[in-house]
Amino acid sequence: MYYPEEIIEEVREKNDIVDVISGYVKLQKKGSNYFGLCPFHNEKSPSFSVSPQKQMYYCFGCGAGGNAITFVMEYESFTFPEALKYLADRAGVKLPEVEYSREERVQADKRSVLLEINKLAANYFYYQLHQPQGRNGYEYFKKRRLTEDTIRRFGLGYSNKTSSDLYQYLKSKGYQDPILKESGLVTMEERGTYDKFWNRVMFPIMDAGSRVVGFGGRVLGDGEPKYLNSPETLVFDKSRNLYGLNYARTSREKCLLVCEGYMDVIAMHQAGFTNAVASLGTALTERHAVLLKRYTDQVVLTYDSDGAGIKAALRAIPILKEVGISTRVLDLKPYKDPDEFIKNRGTDAFRERMEKARNSFLFEIDVLKQNYQMEDPEQKTRFIQAAARKLLEFDEAMERDNYIQAVAREYMLPYEDLRRLVNRLGNMPGTVKSVPDRQQGTRGREAGKKKEKDDGNRRAQRLLLTWLIERPGLFEKIENIVGPKDFVEPLYGQAAKMVFEGYEKGKLNPAEILNHFINDEEQYKEVAKLFHAQLEESLNNEEQKKAFSEIVYRVKKNSLDHASRNAADLDELQHIIREQASLKKLSITID
Repeated sequence: MYYPEEIIEEVREKNDIVDVISGYVKLQKKGSNYFGLCPFHNEKSPSFSVSPQKQMYYCFGCGAGGNAITFVMEYESFTFPEALKYLADRAGVKLPEVEYSREERVQADKRSVLLEINKLAANYFYYQLHQPQGRNGYEYFKKRRLTEDTIRRFGLGYSNKTSSDLYQYLKSKGYQDPILKESGLVTMEERGTYDKFWNRVMFPIMDAGSRVVGFGGRVLGDGEPKYLNSPETLVFDKSRNLYGLNYARTSREKCLLVCEGYMDVIAMHQAGFTNAVASLGTALTERHAVLLKRYTDQVVLTYDSDGAGIKAALRAIPILKEVGISTRVLDLKPYKDPDEFIKNRGTDAFRERMEKARNSFLFEIDVLKQNYQMEDPEQKTRFIQAAARKLLEFDEAMERDNYIQAVAREYMLPYEDLRRLVNRLGNMPGTVKSVPDRQQGTRGREAGKKKEKDDGNRRAQRLLLTWLIERPGLFEKIENIVGPKDFVEPLYGQAAKMVFEGYEKGKLNPAEILNHFINDEEQYKEVAKLFHAQLEESLNNEEQKKAFSEIVYRVKKNSLDHASRNAADLDELQHIIREQASLKKLSITID
C-alpha cells in the first residue's frame, strides 16, 4: 500500500520521537539529547541517543539509526505500512482508505500480499495435518512425542501427496500466478504448475514478529532432499532469520541456545527451554550473529555431537566472537542431538549439561588435540606448539594469560613453559602477532593508506552534513565554496542535495529526508549515520573552529581531486587545477 509523502510526514510529525521511544526505552536527558540503553544490541553503558531537534535516534555502539517510523519497524518487526498505521492510530491521524481489486491489491503492496499468502498456506498445511490425508504427518509428529499444544504453537502442518493442492487453494482465494510464483510456494514450468512442497511435514518459519515468512518441509519416506526450505523471497532471507526467535526473544533466560534444526528447537521449547533457536538449513552467518546480539551477549551452541556438528560449532565460534558474543559449547554425548538427549535423560540432566557447557576456546583446543597422538612425545610437542599459536589469537595480554593458565591446567602442562613458548612464537615473523605491514608488504601498506584516506574523506563529508543540520547558520559560511555536488559518495550526494534544498526552502528536516530511504535498510542506516557524525567531545571552541575549517577544506579538496580524475577534456582539467590552487588560500571560520 502506498501513501502520499505529505501523509507520511504528517504521521511522523505528530509522533514526537522522544515520546515514542520512551514507551520502549528508559531515556535520560543529557544536554540537548536523550540517552538510554540501545534496544537493538546488549550494552551496559548508554550509547543510544535520541535527538528532539533532529527527530531521529542513533546508537553510537551498533549504528542503528532512523526516525520514529523506522524505530517502530525495527523494534516491532513491522513493515512500513504496519508501522505507519500504528503511529497514525497513536496520533489520531486517519489514513486514506482505498478500495482495491485483487489485481490492484497485489500491485499496491507486494510484501503484505506475500505475507497474506504465507499465512493462508500455513493455515492450509495445519488443516491438512488434521485430516485423514495428513495421518502420516500427524503420526510422525506423535512419534517425536510432540503434544497437540506444541503442534499448534509452532503451526506444524502437512503438504499432501498430490502435486497442486495448495496452488489450486490459493488460486481460489483470488491470487494470480505472478505473485504465487514470487511466493516460492509453487513452481511454474512449461510442463505445468505444481506445489513446491508435497508429502512433507511442514514447519512454518516466522520472523521475530511471528509473521510467517517461509517454510521448511521434511519429506516422509525416502525422498530427496530430506529437508527443503522456501527459496529466498521479498519477505524471506535465510541469513536474516532464526527459527524459534519469535518465542526465544521473550525468554527470561540469560542466554540463547543455538541448535541445528527445527525439531531440536521444538523439542527444547516443549521441554521448557524456550530460549532455543536454529539457523534455517544453512551455517550460522554474520547476519545471524548480529541478530542474536540484539537479544543476548551469551550463546550456548547445542549442535549435534557428530563430525558435522563439531565443524559447524568451529565455524560459528569466531563469527559470534566477532560481534561480541560469549560462546560455550554443550556436550551432548553419548546422544546425537538435544531432542534425543532430553528424551533419554530428561530436562534436569539437560540443564545440568547446559550449565557445564564448555568454554568455546577450550572446546577448540579439545578438537585440536584430537589431531595428535598424545602418547607420542613428538606428537604431543606439536600439539603444545599448535595450542600456543592459537593462544596468540588473544590480543589483550591479561586475557591471553588467563587462557594460558586454563590450557596449562586442563592439559597438565607447566604454566611458565607454555607462557614462554607463546611469547616466543608471538615475536616470530609470520605468526598471528606479526605486524600487518610485515605480512602484507609494500602493496599492503599502500592499500591500507588508501583505505585510511578514503575513510577520512567519507568521515569529513559525514561531519560536515551533521554540522550543517545542527547549526544551519553554517550554510552562510560555506556559500560558494561547498555544495551538494562536492559530496562525491553517491548516497552522500543524494542526501546532501536534500539537505541543501531543505535549507533553501527554510525547512531543513533530517527526519523527513530519511523517509526517502526507508525502503532500503542499508541506505537508511547509512543516511542516519550521516546526520550523527561526532568529533571528540573534548574539543574547545578554538579547536572546533579549526576542525570546521579543515573539514570544509577536505571535502572540497576531495571533490576537486575526484573531478580531476574524471575530467572530460583539457579545458575542464585546467579549470579544476585553478580551483585547486585557489583552495590553498581558503580561509573559513565558524565565527
